[in-house]
Amino acid sequence: MNEWRVPERWRAIDFISDLHLADNTPRTFDAFAAYLRASDADAILILGDLFEVWVGDDARQFGFEATCTRVLAEAAAKRTVAFMAGNRDFLVGAEMLAACGVMRLADPTVVCAFGERMLLTHGDALCLSDHNYQRFRAQVRSDEWQREFLARPLEERRRIARDIRDESQRRKSQQAAGEWVDVDKRAAVDWLRSAGAADMIHGHTHVPADEEMAPGFTRHVLSDWDLDHPGAAPRAEVLCWQACGLTRIAPVGAA
Repeated sequence: MNEWRVPERWRAIDFISDLHLADNTPRTFDAFAAYLRASDADAILILGDLFEVWVGDDARQFGFEATCTRVLAEAAAKRTVAFMAGNRDFLVGAEMLAACGVMRLADPTVVCAFGERMLLTHGDALCLSDHNYQRFRAQVRSDEWQREFLARPLEERRRIARDIRDESQRRKSQQAAGEWVDVDKRAAVDWLRSAGAADMIHGHTHVPADEEMAPGFTRHVLSDWDLDHPGAAPRAEVLCWQACGLTRIAPVGAA
């Protein structure tokens, strides 16, 4: 399992995930940009689904993606910014990260800081009961599928991504009220034991909580961000890790 020992001088590490940024989420994007400018954390770790969709690093040269690239580069010039792929933006590649000066985080990764070990994951790999998604995930994470997809013209990739997203939304609309897929807690605890860690931070499920999954093993679920949908309660939260522990805070500057 990948392990990252951070500099001892660090005093605060921020975690965020599931912003699902797109050109139709201007308020969420503005809150994200304000947070990046105002944060005084030593590092900001993005645990997946920063983007609603990412169809290849060549997209960073145009429109909304170009704006995101610029904002990330400005933030990474001031502090460490690290990115872990999610289920929506797993095609963020080396070119994009290099252009932004952003560090890649493997999924999972153990971060060693403040005398503790913290296991980080996006969370989708642990949603084992979602069999259809796990089959899809195995397909699109393969080198062969990605080579074939990225060889297609950019606009064709955008169209395919829209079709996949629309189908995903259709399936969600057919779910029974209150039905959702969570991580498999037994598998999550197995990961923690293997990592020699007691705590896990993950996103993906959009249900922020701190939960003891088994005696001595706790997960901390990140909030998604959504400031753009009328009628829905606005959501934006940062999980901050310091020597005194974990704290959930409103994003600095996002108001």
